[in-house]
Amino acid sequence: MISSSHLVDWLLEGLELDASLFHVGRYCGGWHASTQGMGRASFHLVVQGQCWLHVEGHGQAVKLERGDAVFLLRDMAYRLSGDEHAADACAQPRRTMQALELEAGDGVGLVCGFFHFHSGLSSLIVEGLAHWILLRASDPSGSAAQALFGLILDECRRAPQPSQVVLERLTHLLFLYVLRQQVHADQPLGGLVALARQPAFAGLLERLIEAPGQAWTLESMAACTGLSRSAFFKRFNELAGQSPGQVLLALRMRLASQLLKAGNTVEQVGAQVGYQSVAAFTRAFAKAVGVQPGAYRRQHEGRDS
Repeated sequence: MISSSHLVDWLLEGLELDASLFHVGRYCGGWHASTQGMGRASFHLVVQGQCWLHVEGHGQAVKLERGDAVFLLRDMAYRLSGDEHAADACAQPRRTMQALELEAGDGVGLVCGFFHFHSGLSSLIVEGLAHWILLRASDPSGSAAQALFGLILDECRRAPQPSQVVLERLTHLLFLYVLRQQVHADQPLGGLVALARQPAFAGLLERLIEAPGQAWTLESMAACTGLSRSAFFKRFNELAGQSPGQVLLALRMRLASQLLKAGNTVEQVGAQVGYQSVAAFTRAFAKAVGVQPGAYRRQHEGRDS
């Protein structure tokens, strides 16, 4: 059996997300900016100067300086501004970003964008994480993350302009490093990470990962933890924020996606992930992923060759 720590790493490594840039540039004077209401997770990297982060319900504003980053994993009420006081920040206008000047002595230079977390297992992982995560340039435990931030700064200096693709990929890696740092710093987290941290449930989760196509029942899952059926169901939901059936479905659909990408037929995949008929598998996959399994397989033909 693998350790809980390695199981947590497996979960984080399996987190499927896309990063996309929103804008790269500089604000100066009176300003405020926010992606609230767009229904998306976002990130903001400070590459020059400083600004203030105002999060509704957090109380004090958070000062962000060069090398700091904030990852907002929900669509939440917040704003960035050059003003420390929330009322002053609210009164400032939304301004168009100017060109980035890394050597400027005033204002703030930002790399901003969005995260899209894939449905299924990735969504279950993210739902248990903090609503927002702060990376500090001064944090001595974040040396790997700071090395990545240095690469982002180097790319921002690239003439005539930085590569959007490179910045997106570097930010993606930066987020994964920060997330792993948060998890292993024993931050209070829920979801699948919370399950993986509990020895009894970690053993079950490992078995579900290894054989999601097995004919699992609530009773057989409970037996792996040594709890009664009712106590197991209650504790599982408390830790994961999801039912055992929802987690099993997410693991099955993740494996199904991998098998379809590898070129297996819909019939083969359905049987391997625990469905007695092609029709039942097709319904479940289409509902979970948003596309028929045959169409999904065709979409990925030849991509990994």
